[in-house]
Amino acid sequence: MPSITATIKPYPQPDIIHVDLPILMCHGYAGGVSALISQAPLHEPCMLFRSRGAKAFAPNIVPYASIETRAEEWMTRIHALKQQYGFEKFHVIAHSMGGLDMRYAIAKMDAASSVASLTTIASPHHGTTMAELVLKTPGPLRGPMKQFFDWMGAQMYAEAKSDSLAAVEQLTREYVQKEFNPNIPDHPDVAYYSYSAATGKGTNEPLNPIYSIQNGMIYDQEGPNDGFVSVESAKWGQHHGTMPIGHIEQTMIQVAGGRKKLVDQVWVDVLKGISQY
Repeated sequence: MPSITATIKPYPQPDIIHVDLPILMCHGYAGGVSALISQAPLHEPCMLFRSRGAKAFAPNIVPYASIETRAEEWMTRIHALKQQYGFEKFHVIAHSMGGLDMRYAIAKMDAASSVASLTTIASPHHGTTMAELVLKTPGPLRGPMKQFFDWMGAQMYAEAKSDSLAAVEQLTREYVQKEFNPNIPDHPDVAYYSYSAATGKGTNEPLNPIYSIQNGMIYDQEGPNDGFVSVESAKWGQHHGTMPIGHIEQTMIQVAGGRKKLVDQVWVDVLKGISQY
């Protein structure tokens, strides 16, 4: 009789990762475009978290708007989740611009009473060259681009007014470093953590060719980056390390087949980190 070499595991399912509080996942700028592909910009990471036992939520808000407007939207989501489920506090994971939204909400809108920790992923805490490149778009093109993105934002999300240009202006290095950071102090009752990311130029990690030009331009100004935000700009609070995945990959969109396991593991590691808070 032939031997059977395959074995079965007593517990083949992935381990549950215990997190003491629910997790709110806040998306960044242009999240509405991602929502055309997925149900929400951070929907896939959220569902991965749920598969590991976490009470995770990844709502949609206005995709193109100022930090102040987006912060108000996140506060609305926080209050709704607290009312629906009886939650008192959250661990917040914020991607890209979402990190600035939540820093503002914590400092200016009493979100600190509902947030135990803020973990940011590739957030431009010191601004990004990418925003400056967008603002250098010639006027005859910039006006129609703004009108298009504001129109698209209104079609996808009518609950708040879209303002794509105001959002970009608030992501420049000058604005974040001279206006935002000096006026948005960290709250003593909230723990702040961050992850940066780097692919393409200056690394051994592949980058979607679509982003190669901007990756190089950001590198020349700020060093290694994920195609949108540099490693140095993403550091805030306790820095947990640099992810080897691109900015859009971080949302589990535009992930090449051979990199899915890597992206999944990066998010699992984030969840494990939160379980230690």
